[in-house]
Amino acid sequence: MAVDYVCRHCRTPLGRFENSEVPEYRLGLHFLTPAERKRIIAYNSNGDVTINVICEYCSQTLDSYPELSLLSNPLQ
Repeated sequence: MAVDYVCRHCRTPLGRFENSEVPEYRLGLHFLTPAERKRIIAYNSNGDVTINVICEYCSQTLDSYPELSLLSNPLQ
């Protein structure tokens, strides 16, 4: 099992953990509410986990142009 971090806007890979022994509390996932978990974490059929976060570029762009957040896919 691997854990992949991907930007949810531009789909840029941000990092990957290959170790299946990394517990969720070490990744900070236990702080998420059930609704946040559903929106942020995707469990793949091969056992890998994808965590959708926002990269620095997309974060800065959305801070500079907040009206982009009204679009369904603002930064593709």
